[in-house]
Amino acid sequence: MLNQAAIEHLSAADPVLGAVIAKGRDIHPRPHEDLYLALLRAIVSQQISTKAAAAIWKRFQALFPPEGYPEPREVLALSEDELRAAGLSRQKAGYLKAIAEYNERGLLDYEHLTSLSEEAFTQHLTAIKGVGRWTAQMLQMFALDQPDVFAEGDLGVQNAMRKHYGLEETGRALQKRMISIAEPWRPYRSLACKYLWQSLDQGTQVPPSV
Repeated sequence: MLNQAAIEHLSAADPVLGAVIAKGRDIHPRPHEDLYLALLRAIVSQQISTKAAAAIWKRFQALFPPEGYPEPREVLALSEDELRAAGLSRQKAGYLKAIAEYNERGLLDYEHLTSLSEEAFTQHLTAIKGVGRWTAQMLQMFALDQPDVFAEGDLGVQNAMRKHYGLEETGRALQKRMISIAEPWRPYRSLACKYLWQSLDQGTQVPPSV
């Protein structure tokens, strides 16, 4: 079982992380092919708590009765006021429309995107207004279940590593230190991040899939 091999590697490579994993719940891969939906949800989740993201996502889905699926044309047809009434900021409302437009143009094809390298994948997605490196990483980790992605810029991962490793650096110095600590976790850094998120009672930017 892939996760078992990953857990054994991570625990042997890093006793601190091993202790985090030992206290955690099992994490199972849940990849899916709907990159469009995963991208919308990642945008909704940006910079807010898991609880707030779940509530806004539910209100967003309610705009698309009866099944709650945000078809691209329906998203594009909504007004900014309708999207903001669901709890989205003006910026995020614009980003969701940009994603819907990208999908309408056939640029979120699963087969094509899964064939890209990590860097090419990031460049392709960040061409969408509002989609940054963090969002691309979340899709790689969750929608594609790629095993070796490390989200050094994620606030949840930063908070967890500060907590468990006693890190006091900030900014670029913090990220550089995190990358160094995470180096022995290769090729399973995605799973390490998921256990770090899970170790927080409630964090910011924690993806709903965790």
